[in-house]
Amino acid sequence: MDKTNNRLQEIFNRYADKMASEEEKNELWDYINDPVFANEIDALIGNDYERIHEEKGINDQQRNVLLKNVFKQTTHAKGKTRTLWPRLIAAASIVLISGITFYFYQTDQKNQQQTVYQQDVSPGRNRATLTLANGETISITDANTGNIASQSGVRISKTADGQIVYEIISHKSGKTAFNTLTTARGEQTRLRLPDGSLVYLNAASVLKYPTSFAGLKNRPVELSGEAYFEISKDKTHPFIVSSGKQEVEVLGTHFNVNAYGDETTVKTTLLEGSIRLSTNGHSEILKPNEQAMLANDQINISKVDPDEAVAWKNNEFLFRNDDFKTNMRKIARWYDIEVIYEANAPENFRFGGFLSRTRNLSAVLRLMEKTGAVHFRIEGKKLYVSK
Repeated sequence: MDKTNNRLQEIFNRYADKMASEEEKNELWDYINDPVFANEIDALIGNDYERIHEEKGINDQQRNVLLKNVFKQTTHAKGKTRTLWPRLIAAASIVLISGITFYFYQTDQKNQQQTVYQQDVSPGRNRATLTLANGETISITDANTGNIASQSGVRISKTADGQIVYEIISHKSGKTAFNTLTTARGEQTRLRLPDGSLVYLNAASVLKYPTSFAGLKNRPVELSGEAYFEISKDKTHPFIVSSGKQEVEVLGTHFNVNAYGDETTVKTTLLEGSIRLSTNGHSEILKPNEQAMLANDQINISKVDPDEAVAWKNNEFLFRNDDFKTNMRKIARWYDIEVIYEANAPENFRFGGFLSRTRNLSAVLRLMEKTGAVHFRIEGKKLYVSK
């Protein structure tokens, strides 16, 4: 099959218009299930977000049809009932919140903000600072690919794509030493711990961890900010994440912890496996697709879509349930900007949207301005918000 961008767009539009044959539906599923075409699928929707009306690609009528189809969440292809690709659902399922009509619905042109930004801000980058146990600091961005340092029977190296890897070179256990990995605002990084666990560290975050887990009863780390963990299984050595008053204990699983100091709650979201969350002598067990919110020493657990919690790890903004100012704090951390709310700035504004975090700040702002409920002005590294 000749999988070209033109063909993908053609069958995508035919499916949206309910004109696709069974063969074309099967062909579309081949694209959706092939990670090679993930960016093209995203672009069909994401690029259209930056248009207001009448573009090549998906028109307003097609958007409405696609949205209705997406909310069905299943379709029949190749004789089987399949759940729609989660990222396609996330991108297309733009919801009506507080009476605001968003993107896939035609909006009133009079309420459209069509700002031309004279200044813009570039997105964050893969970079971080590593502080060794002896106090030496290493800029991961400036460090050459290959070996960075060796300590406590572990070799620390940097891969070609910027990942930091700890590799055991000796199983002799000595005095436990701790390293600290720090990302500033506008930075993110990945870390492979000596037990093989993988950690994604979001902007404005700090992770403190032993240089080696050899000789330790458990695998303890301390987190301030946000991180996504893929923990290697070890039934005899629990992996423990401490963040403020909260402690998460796992044996091997995937989860996300949001523990920023400027947020009112600590959010822990489980993707697979199980974790035990404890605070002040009280503990709860989380199951997949559950999120624990810790506030005022109380743990509240609810069912969630984990895609929203880990969108940042996939270099995406996925705004769905959070309020306006919570979303603005996410944006401020990633673009390293100061947000200033003017007197008439919206207070209870909620919205939904999907966009790549690799875009400049102006692309994100236009996404929100199309609701007609908010307006932005960029002055250097300051972002002014008004109605």
